Amino acid sequence: MNEALLAPFTGDEVWAALESIGDLKAPGADGMPSIFYKQFWQLLGERVKKEVLEVLNGGDMPQGWNDTIIVLIPKVKQPEKLKDLRPISLCNVLYKLVSKVLANRLKKILPDIISPSQSAFVPGRMITDNVLLAYELTHHINNRRRGAGGLAAIKLDMSKAYDRIEWPFLKKMMQKLGFQEKWIDLIMKCVTTVSYRIKVNGEYTDRFFPQRGLRHGDPLSPYLFILCAEGLSALLQQAESDGKIEGIKIRREAPRVNHLFFADDSLILMKARCSGAQALKQIMCKYELASGQVINKDKSFILFSPNTGDHAKQQKRLIMSINQEASAERYLGLPVSVGK
Repeated sequence: MNEALLAPFTGDEVWAALESIGDLKAPGADGMPSIFYKQFWQLLGERVKKEVLEVLNGGDMPQGWNDTIIVLIPKVKQPEKLKDLRPISLCNVLYKLVSKVLANRLKKILPDIISPSQSAFVPGRMITDNVLLAYELTHHINNRRRGAGGLAAIKLDMSKAYDRIEWPFLKKMMQKLGFQEKWIDLIMKCVTTVSYRIKVNGEYTDRFFPQRGLRHGDPLSPYLFILCAEGLSALLQQAESDGKIEGIKIRREAPRVNHLFFADDSLILMKARCSGAQALKQIMCKYELASGQVINKDKSFILFSPNTGDHAKQQKRLIMSINQEASAERYLGLPVSVGK
């Protein structure tokens, strides 16, 4: 895989990357949309390929290529808080050519290195696969009215997930997964040489340089994010192997499932036990500390099966084991529901 990733880059890859960029995608700081390069490729093509291949072969990122404009897009009709706005990064086409070539190579090996629990952005997988599994498992939870052991499904949403990724964590994850240092240096060059300006009411702020985070408009960002999310998946799988968290299976012959990932959204499935709740708390604290991620409690939720025993007492014990708060409305600080 490393040999495939680090094989000599070609001009054909640069042209294929350009073709995959929408003609009138919002241009970056230089104001040039991709259609400009496509229309005048006969004049510019050789020079563009030479410059892009020089960066891909280890050269420095030219000044201005990684300048990025941030525009805030409303997520609701009448935004009142900063969280109601989605930041979109507008990257220069020349930088996108570098990023696209790397992304096109990286995505080919993702099915072999990303666990089956992640269904987003992995070629050959569809996010609807995990959606169907989630429906089946929550249906099983809602209809479990007998038996001594209750079940819980915890839907977690990461707050500003891309913006909080710590760069050292991303680098360590790639090292742990076995990427060669030359490839890691290429990726980190794309991630760390960025500079930002924010466009507000048609005016640009001063340039500033981030210390963490992945850009929403960068072709590499979705693939790098799921590499980071693989750290949480590994922690949950290890907890399952050690018997600290017990996942859910619909019947005896079925495989046990303890988590499903939908890019930055996660569904944790487990037996409703205090020991499992404590283990989950430790895992989330460890992951948040290492990766920079923070759970968005406003968009997270927990569902208990109807057979969770004496609901009030059982939930209270679970909640207290997580965060030492005796509130029947909070579990990991999340809203609680019992069945449907």
